Amino acid sequence: MSNSELEVARAAARRMWADDRASRKMGLELGEVAPGQASVRLTVEPRMLNGHGVCHGGLIFALADTAFAFACNSLNARSIAMHCSISFIEKVKAGRRLTAHAEARAQYGRNGIFDVAVKDDEGVIVAEFRGYSRTIGGAWVE
Repeated sequence: MSNSELEVARAAARRMWADDRASRKMGLELGEVAPGQASVRLTVEPRMLNGHGVCHGGLIFALADTAFAFACNSLNARSIAMHCSISFIEKVKAGRRLTAHAEARAQYGRNGIFDVAVKDDEGVIVAEFRGYSRTIGGAWVE
């Protein structure tokens, strides 16, 4: 990876994050971004717990989906999700800090496959996510 590829990935992420009101409103924090990779963090608050007293799965999905989105768009081709799936592995209580790290697995034509591991602050994997992307035309950085 060259410095210019890294700079383009980070610039694309800055542009995308500036318009991503939903992620910010959910309390997500953008971490490191590199070509084909991105990390996003979330601290689980009591307001995020479901009726079982654990983090709502939709928020964990949103965390993983956001890391996926930034990873596929870090390649400077505007991309959207085509299909996603998640497996929840461990329950998450309030106060835990989660990090979703997304990585490209395959790129073919306008399509991509990305895997996301969601870990807690002790490094325990709490969910695994796979996302399939499709480019829609246009670049984030000229």
